[in-house]
Amino acid sequence: MSYVNNLKVFVRVVDLGSMSAAARDQRVSPAVVSSRIGELEKHLGVRLFNRTTRKLTPTEHGAIFHKGAVKILDTIEEAEAAVADIARNPRGSIFVAAPLGIGRRLIAPLIPDFKAAYPDIDVRLRLSDRKVDVLGEGLDIAFVLGQPADSALRMRPVLDCARVLCAAPAYLDRHGHPADGAALVRDRHHCLLLRFPGTSEFNWTLVGPDGPVRHEVTGPYESDDGDVLTDWALAGCGIVNKPLFEVAHHLRAGQLEEVCRATPPPPVQLACLYPHKRYQDPKIRLFIDFVTTRCKAAVDRLLRGG
Repeated sequence: MSYVNNLKVFVRVVDLGSMSAAARDQRVSPAVVSSRIGELEKHLGVRLFNRTTRKLTPTEHGAIFHKGAVKILDTIEEAEAAVADIARNPRGSIFVAAPLGIGRRLIAPLIPDFKAAYPDIDVRLRLSDRKVDVLGEGLDIAFVLGQPADSALRMRPVLDCARVLCAAPAYLDRHGHPADGAALVRDRHHCLLLRFPGTSEFNWTLVGPDGPVRHEVTGPYESDDGDVLTDWALAGCGIVNKPLFEVAHHLRAGQLEEVCRATPPPPVQLACLYPHKRYQDPKIRLFIDFVTTRCKAAVDRLLRGG
């Protein structure tokens, strides 16, 4: 900004006809005005003013430079005004990604209210349980479950989601009701696995008396869609590991029953990821604030069945 400030001082000196008047106008000392004019003249390699004891007038170079400086300052002022207007009245598109269950039950229901509050902002929602490449896919925000490994992104925690292992009564009648993680592995229960290409093994972390323990689980059913796993669990195909709010209504209705109560899975953190520079965009901040402040209430409603 120092060069811009030098331009502002120069233009005011030309407009007001003296350095002292420009100093008062810019609320700086005459010495500062003289120094800034000197910096410009050194940078340009020309003299900008003809100085006499009673008069200060621009040289031919100074007059030409004055016209250009006015245009530059006008353009900067217009750009700043446009940014300020966007900050007051944000507009444009936001590209958001979320896991299927989170997106369908928490994020998507909030978007109409956000759109009503900010009609000039469009939200482009992409739902997938696969790991997304935020930077590579041009996303502004990605909601994730668990601790992400990508250190190039900023993370804002949203809330901790309780998890539960559950299965349909029909499955439990056939295969038994595992009390803990050890029984889950020992009795070779059918675990419904959320898998993606390249996954070689699968572990469920469960919390026992001595703390978290990783259990290598197996099963004949796997998918990259978490809602498909829920459907399979309802059909009696096996045991599913899900955020509680996603299956709470099935548990209340008796369609699913909790298992491994002695060693439940730990809560999983819901967070939003975003590139650091994108957060400077007012509409990105608005959307993140809007969703994160409403997610807990949305989860509570799902848990209560409201």
